[in-house]
Amino acid sequence: MIFMIVFIHEMGHAIAAHLFKWRIHKIELLPFGGVAEVEDVGNRPFHEELIVIIAGPLQHIWMMVLSYLFVQTSIWTSTDHHLFVWHNMMILLFNLIPILPLDGGRLVQLWCTYRFPYVQALTISRFSSCLVLLAIIVLSLIWFPYHLNLWVIISFLFITNYLEWKQRHYRFMRFLMARKFDKSGDTKQKTVIAVRDSVPLREAMKLLKRGRYHLYKVFHLKSGTACMVEEKELLQMLFTTKKPQAPLAQLMHLIKKP
Repeated sequence: MIFMIVFIHEMGHAIAAHLFKWRIHKIELLPFGGVAEVEDVGNRPFHEELIVIIAGPLQHIWMMVLSYLFVQTSIWTSTDHHLFVWHNMMILLFNLIPILPLDGGRLVQLWCTYRFPYVQALTISRFSSCLVLLAIIVLSLIWFPYHLNLWVIISFLFITNYLEWKQRHYRFMRFLMARKFDKSGDTKQKTVIAVRDSVPLREAMKLLKRGRYHLYKVFHLKSGTACMVEEKELLQMLFTTKKPQAPLAQLMHLIKKP
């Protein structure tokens, strides 16, 4: 019964991702739940990612309704119904906990990427995820110190969050690489980012937001003037220069003269 519930939950994510033509890497069914690994470069439209995330939890609603209809027949007893609804509710509520990679944690991360620059959003969502996980660990030590299954789940969540933090630089570079080859910049909302020419190129790239196309207004401290530089020009510079940590003042001649 649990296997079937988890399978349908993960297939909800997978089918939604497939409808939006996302790349589906794999679907893992674990003893305590499942994980659907889909394309995640941080540049998909917000509404698509929102639908892919909530497509899993929504499966529990129709399953519980169907169980209620079946309980009126001879093939589905009231004991089966109560057990089925209980498992559905537990899996649903568990997945809505705001811890990565659970659906609740992914919803928090999606909101953060909508509200803040991409790198800052990942930092905030990772921090909040670890904070909630720490609270669960403390409560588990107090109330369920010998609950083996619970500690297996906590261990899985801890390792996942550790890997999420360890791969933060790789994920940022994937985000930038995806933006470099994104051709939909003209259709996105344009946002101006004001920076000083003393800011390193890599740090300037950390100000990019999802779902926006950016124009950088670079202020020259010595002359007191400013020039506009497109996001794609700085991205091209980032992947071609050997000095990504150099300040913009040293690199601006590669794009245009002030």
